[in-house]
Amino acid sequence: MTTVLLLHFLFAADPATSVQLKAVAVPLPSIRDSASLDYFAVERAAGRVWIPESTTGAVYVLDLATKKMVAVGGFSANRPGLSAVSLGDGWAFVGNRRTPELCTVNVRLLKKSACASLTASSDGVAYVASTKEVWVTSPGDRMLTIVDVHDPDHPKQTAHVAVLGRPEGYAVDDARTLFFTNLEDKNQTLAVDVRTRKVVKTWSAHCGAGGPRGLAYDDKRQFLFVACTDGARVLDARDGDGTLLSSLTVGAGVDNIDYLDAGHRLYVAAGKANRLSVAEVSEKGELMPLASAPTAPGARVVVVEDDGTAVVGDPTHGGVLVVSPSR
Repeated sequence: MTTVLLLHFLFAADPATSVQLKAVAVPLPSIRDSASLDYFAVERAAGRVWIPESTTGAVYVLDLATKKMVAVGGFSANRPGLSAVSLGDGWAFVGNRRTPELCTVNVRLLKKSACASLTASSDGVAYVASTKEVWVTSPGDRMLTIVDVHDPDHPKQTAHVAVLGRPEGYAVDDARTLFFTNLEDKNQTLAVDVRTRKVVKTWSAHCGAGGPRGLAYDDKRQFLFVACTDGARVLDARDGDGTLLSSLTVGAGVDNIDYLDAGHRLYVAAGKANRLSVAEVSEKGELMPLASAPTAPGARVVVVEDDGTAVVGDPTHGGVLVVSPSR
């Protein structure tokens, strides 16, 4: 049984106004202490968030309407272990650092199906619908690992793309068949053609010595959002020049970010500053601070549902925070 704790934070927006947010702390079942959390995925059509957790070897599926969780098991319980999950075409694709492998889960049945053994490490995973592949970032091996999932019951590794640094973060432009990732040790952002499997653009991430982390993407306006350790940058991916359009500083400890097309809003969680920040993105790619709210130590992962409800990882307390506007 999932126990929820109802909290209230003041969501500071324009100085002249404020919006009350309702934050619900939801613990992960079977977690007695801290949790090991990294990349989440949001299943917006169903109002669910997929949360891989290493120490229990389970992927927890959170129903945002009921705050109930279902655990999908059958994975190895190790730290580091489960690293990321990506969703597409009725399947979830789960990466495991320890094994290493890429496993498939039937979304309707909430049941693990099969795994592909990988010859390189597993960190982030991204489903690419145009080629029915999963692209896995392998920072320890300085490469991208590609898994064919035309038949999700029989996934198989097919190729590698070597890169000149440690790939971190991911975003996909299916219409232009581009895969984006950062090189965290080079302060660079790459665009890779998923059909030719060639790096076609290399841009500065403009993150400084700390290097870039996660990515998010506005596929309609072709803005690429880069997470830096202290905030976010907007790169212009429309003409392939990667021009820096704007920057936002929110505090230390930023890792993964998420973007909501409705309202053009970017969500950034800072795990050392203990704060969730939201910015509106203008037609020119300008980041305009909209609001912020306190979270918890180590809360560096965020995904966003269609209605603006954000789910932030809370590893220190072994759960997540569900942050939504009060009705």
